[in-house]
Amino acid sequence: MKTDSELKQDVESELKWEPRINEAHIGVTANAGVVSLTGHVLSFAEKYAAEKATKRVYGVKAVANELDIRLKDGAMRSDDEVAIACLNALKHHSLVPFEKIKVIVSEGAVSLEGEVDWQYQRDAALNAVRNLIGVVSLTSRITIKTRTLPKDVKNKILAAFHRNADIDARRIDIETHEGKVVLHGNVRSWTEREQAQSAAWGAPGVTAVENDLLVVP
Repeated sequence: MKTDSELKQDVESELKWEPRINEAHIGVTANAGVVSLTGHVLSFAEKYAAEKATKRVYGVKAVANELDIRLKDGAMRSDDEVAIACLNALKHHSLVPFEKIKVIVSEGAVSLEGEVDWQYQRDAALNAVRNLIGVVSLTSRITIKTRTLPKDVKNKILAAFHRNADIDARRIDIETHEGKVVLHGNVRSWTEREQAQSAAWGAPGVTAVENDLLVVP
C-alpha cells in the first residue's frame, strides 16, 4: 500500500511523463487514495489528459480535477466558431451518427444532445470535439436508444470480463434491470474499473451502466 507521499510523487512523475501536459502549473495532493489536481492548464484537452494520466497510476482510487483552463489569446473562439468547429468534427467522424446529435455552446462550454444506438457512438462524439480549440468544458446529454436486453446478457458480460486480461471477473458482481447494468465489487486499479465499464457497454441492449466498483489496490 502506497503512502500519500509516494502516491503524490508517482502522480507527479506520470504527469511529467505525459507529453500532452505541462506539469509545471499543476499541483498534486493525495489523501487515502484520493488525488486532487489544482492549478491551471491551457486547454480542455490538457485538463482531460491530466485526469486520464492520474487515473493510470496504481493506487489512485478517485480524482478531484480542479484545474482551471486559461486559454491563450490565439485559442479564444466565439461560441459560433466553436459550434461550427464541433459540427464539422462530428460530421467528418466515421463513427458518429451526425444527424442524430445537436450541439449547444455557451461561453466555450459545449453540450451534446441526442439519441444514438450504441455507447461507442456517444464516446466517438465526445472524442471528436474534446480537443477542439476554444472548448473549455464538455457535457454529454446523449442517450442510448432503449432496447430489450437479451435474457443471457449477464452471462455475455461475464464472458467478456473473462476474455479481458485486465479484468478479474471473480471480484465483480453484475445486476441487470431492463436496459441498465449495475457493477458491484472491487477492482485493483482505475484502468480495470474503466475496462469493466467499457465491456459492460458492449453488450447488446444496454442503455445505461452504473459503475459502483471500488478501487482497492
